[in-house]
Amino acid sequence: MPMLPRPTRMDEISRALQRAPVAALLGPRQCGKTTLARQIAGPDAHFFDLERSADRQSLTVAAERVLGGLRGLVVLDEIQMLPELFPALRVLVDRPSAPARFLILGSASPDLVRGAAETLAGRVAFVHLSGFDVTETGAEHADRLWERGGFPISFLAPDDTASYAWRQDFIETFLSRDAARFGITLPPEQLRRFWTMLAHLHGSVLHPTELSRALSIDQKTASRYVDILCGAFLVRRLPPWFENVGKRMVKAPKVYLRDSGLLHALLGLRNAGELRSHPRFGASWEGFALEYVVRLLKAEREAYFWATHGGAELDLLVVRGGKRYGFEFKFADAPGTSRSMRVALTDLNLEQLFVVFPGERGFPLDERIEAVPLIELAQRLAGL
Repeated sequence: MPMLPRPTRMDEISRALQRAPVAALLGPRQCGKTTLARQIAGPDAHFFDLERSADRQSLTVAAERVLGGLRGLVVLDEIQMLPELFPALRVLVDRPSAPARFLILGSASPDLVRGAAETLAGRVAFVHLSGFDVTETGAEHADRLWERGGFPISFLAPDDTASYAWRQDFIETFLSRDAARFGITLPPEQLRRFWTMLAHLHGSVLHPTELSRALSIDQKTASRYVDILCGAFLVRRLPPWFENVGKRMVKAPKVYLRDSGLLHALLGLRNAGELRSHPRFGASWEGFALEYVVRLLKAEREAYFWATHGGAELDLLVVRGGKRYGFEFKFADAPGTSRSMRVALTDLNLEQLFVVFPGERGFPLDERIEAVPLIELAQRLAGL
């Protein structure tokens, strides 16, 4: 199967390896981590796949001895299969003139990230990888990227039927195998209902009590399962921004499925026609564009939404360099302004409000409000 070049992602990984002895490349399964690692590593690197029993067994028995004599780049794929390697890596990279650098790949989970951060504190640089985005596929393929999602095999499939089948297989694999590894104990069919409920809530405020009541589990368990799906890079929980501006704020988070293709598969939408007639059509595009903005700005820890109980809201608020930037996502040929936008502009003291839409040319809407096509976002936001 042909692959798209990903020079920006390769550069991120290379820079991480330059600034730390261990680089952790984290992301969901099948997003292209191993492919990129092999391209960076080249033929002379040492590659261990911890899903292979032989590699896992050798490192379980004598990790320091096996890895200690290696030089150059060492790649450890699927590191979540053997998190007890972290203490050994700390010992190895703390040696004087350590001869090896390590690239570890993992399907992220909260425990994995926490374990690496705590055990390898000051020694590890994190790189988060998702599927393709518009800068990689090209503007001419933006609609296909939205419909199929960014997982390479799904996006590059020969037709919609093959893409949809792959996404359904991905979901089944997660339900039957990966979920238990992440600590989810729901039976596969019940977990599918849970995940599908999140798909129907895509772009909405999340209330765990609704999930717990529908699945007959307690609220704490429902929240923990959402945490796990977030940690696996499958779900985004967007926190609310609230401050004392004299209005009652919404203080519950919003929930999004991070890959639009998986969202459509869980909703049973097989092609563009079915997507465009579905009630979650607008919310789907909102999440697709929101994910792109967060990735462009590397704003994982600086992204919020804002809403008041009076009805004013803002889809995305990004805080950058002490300044606040707002984003609204509108699937329209020529979006306009609204009272809600003006309230957000004033109450939040926004530096700029961008109205993102699927057009070809941007235009000013008002003072500090600008309509920006999705395909021009990378260029327009480059200075932020």
